Amino acid sequence: MGSVGRRRGASSLVLLCAMAVALTAPGLATGTAYAAPAAPGAPAAPAVPGAPATPATPPPGPDGKSLEQVRKDIEELYRQAGTATDAFNLAEAETKAQSDKIVEIANLIVAGKERIATLKSRAGAAARAQYRAGGLPPGARLALSDDPNQFLDGADRLRQGEKAASDLLTELDRTQTDLQRYAEEASERWQKLEANRVKQEESKKQIEEKIKAAEELESKLEAEQKARLIQLEQEAQYRAQTAWLSTGAMKDVNGKATDAGKQAVAFATAQIGKPYKWGAVGPDSFDCSGLTSQAWRAAGRGIPRTSQEQLRLLPKIAIKDMRPGDLIIYFDDASHVGMYVGDGAMVHAPRPGRNVTLAGAGSMPIKAVVRPDA
Repeated sequence: MGSVGRRRGASSLVLLCAMAVALTAPGLATGTAYAAPAAPGAPAAPAVPGAPATPATPPPGPDGKSLEQVRKDIEELYRQAGTATDAFNLAEAETKAQSDKIVEIANLIVAGKERIATLKSRAGAAARAQYRAGGLPPGARLALSDDPNQFLDGADRLRQGEKAASDLLTELDRTQTDLQRYAEEASERWQKLEANRVKQEESKKQIEEKIKAAEELESKLEAEQKARLIQLEQEAQYRAQTAWLSTGAMKDVNGKATDAGKQAVAFATAQIGKPYKWGAVGPDSFDCSGLTSQAWRAAGRGIPRTSQEQLRLLPKIAIKDMRPGDLIIYFDDASHVGMYVGDGAMVHAPRPGRNVTLAGAGSMPIKAVVRPDA
């Protein structure tokens, strides 16, 4: 990044801190200054991934591990919980879809049975009418008829009746075939429903185990160590963001937010300070994809519920083409997502024990950028 970019980056801490308010106002900034946290030792706002002054002798963590290793262990456990949360959310969405489909099929089966009853009633009426006519063949009727014209008129009606009977039987057969297909589909859907429920339970168990393990690790820390742990998290984010910016990734990023993008960003930044909770979609708490999906729902665009489905189904764009409102998918397994807000920053729900906050867009490994309003 050139000297102008570095000067802009030096002042971006103040801009980033104010962004939660500024981005909700008309004329959303599109980001010409880059959100690079302050260099180590410089003052930084707590909500920004800055690099606070490091104590000369950091207090050790539990079990003789360094606090930095404890931080990495906790981070990995929460990331695994995030992966399981995505699997849980996807299974939950699929379970609902299968349930809705089963209800739809059940309604089709009911309608099909009613149709069959109607067709059988009509077939019965036709049979009774033929019986009343004596069931004589057309040749016999011609021989017995005193009026050939009357016979021919009757024969025409007979042909029409025969066609109607044939059509009725064809429709009856087709409806019965449809009912058989509906029954088979309902059985398949039910099996998928049960499989998704099993996936949900397995994912829920994994989530709870990982979160419990992380919380137990953190519970062993003294108050001073917990404060230092937050500093270490900020320093790690600072290093990642600085390294990302040093690649020139933000050099050509100057996209302007669409009206829908502004609304999505306004919603997401308005949630800053609310706690992370796995599986939550608001209004009081969110998980990472719960925040992004609800933000775009508020902007009038329905998008997939999970970060993995957001990656799979939404159009991918190059980082240089990013604009506020775009979603940044993180990690190789697409287990985390944040919303780009401009100025090299994003808003996200980080993990259990943390609140919705602003962070550097490059503070975690970026897998892809996707656009909900392409």
